[in-house]
Amino acid sequence: MAFRLKLVPTQTNIDFFKWQRVTFGASVLAVVLSILAVAVLGLNFGVDFKGGTTIRTESTQNLDISIYRGALEELGLGEVSITEVFDPTFRADQHVKMLRVAPQEGYEAVTPEVIAEIEATILQVDPAATFPSVESVGPKVSNELITKALLAVVAASAGIWIYVWLRFEWQFAVGLVAALVHDVVITVGLFAVFQWKFDLTIVAALLTILGYSVNDTVVIFDRLRENLQKFKQMPLRDLMNLTTNETLSRTVMTMTTTALALLALVIFGGDVIRGFVGAMLFGVFIGAYSTLYVAKNIVLMLGLDRTEKTKKERKPGDHEFANIDA
Repeated sequence: MAFRLKLVPTQTNIDFFKWQRVTFGASVLAVVLSILAVAVLGLNFGVDFKGGTTIRTESTQNLDISIYRGALEELGLGEVSITEVFDPTFRADQHVKMLRVAPQEGYEAVTPEVIAEIEATILQVDPAATFPSVESVGPKVSNELITKALLAVVAASAGIWIYVWLRFEWQFAVGLVAALVHDVVITVGLFAVFQWKFDLTIVAALLTILGYSVNDTVVIFDRLRENLQKFKQMPLRDLMNLTTNETLSRTVMTMTTTALALLALVIFGGDVIRGFVGAMLFGVFIGAYSTLYVAKNIVLMLGLDRTEKTKKERKPGDHEFANIDA
């Protein structure tokens, strides 16, 4: 007999609305705290958004950051940010540091001459140092990237809202967009609290989180639409619980398999993609949570006009935009 792994029993009867005030209140509180964290603490923008030059150094010597900072102070470059990078995939003698230098006055970016001077200064205190990569972005370009990044997230959310509104009822679209805002804001708030680097790769992660969360939520909404036609007399709350229990196995399996793949990338993918993968991993869990405890709650609060559908005697699956192709 073949072995089949089941993360969720075949039939479940979980009341997802039992603690709806607690779960929904916790979500609202988390969103508010995330907004405050971004407003008060700010985001640790990477060179993509902040402008300047980032220099990656590697060395076989484990020198303290203060030695690097002391040597660079003599160049009069202003504040230079130096962070040490740790990664389990590094060799025992591989020590990596990231230097971020702001553009000098009168220049849009750090000039090649200044970069060469920085590298020469570091080689004086650490002859074993190498410089695998140097990235420079000017202030004008960084401002454009911030604007385009915001527009990308807003446009993606608007497109998703329009699609769901056309395919379902407007209440579903409102619930879905609320869940998307919940996921994005809390993820960004996490980066503000821990001051993790926020760059274009994180924006890509946010857009991917939007897609993942939508896919999970639409599956439940689609089953709910079918059940609305099958169980016309069942209270909406009970119908939503039934629908969520019917799709729970799919939700858990999708979340688990995606999380396992991302976890492997977090451990073995290296520090270059760790921010992107970390945001994705958190987004998988927060997306599943918002599907179960945010989107449905909004729809339940808004209610659905089920009597109108009964009067019109629509066929199962019919709705205002039923003939629109997916």
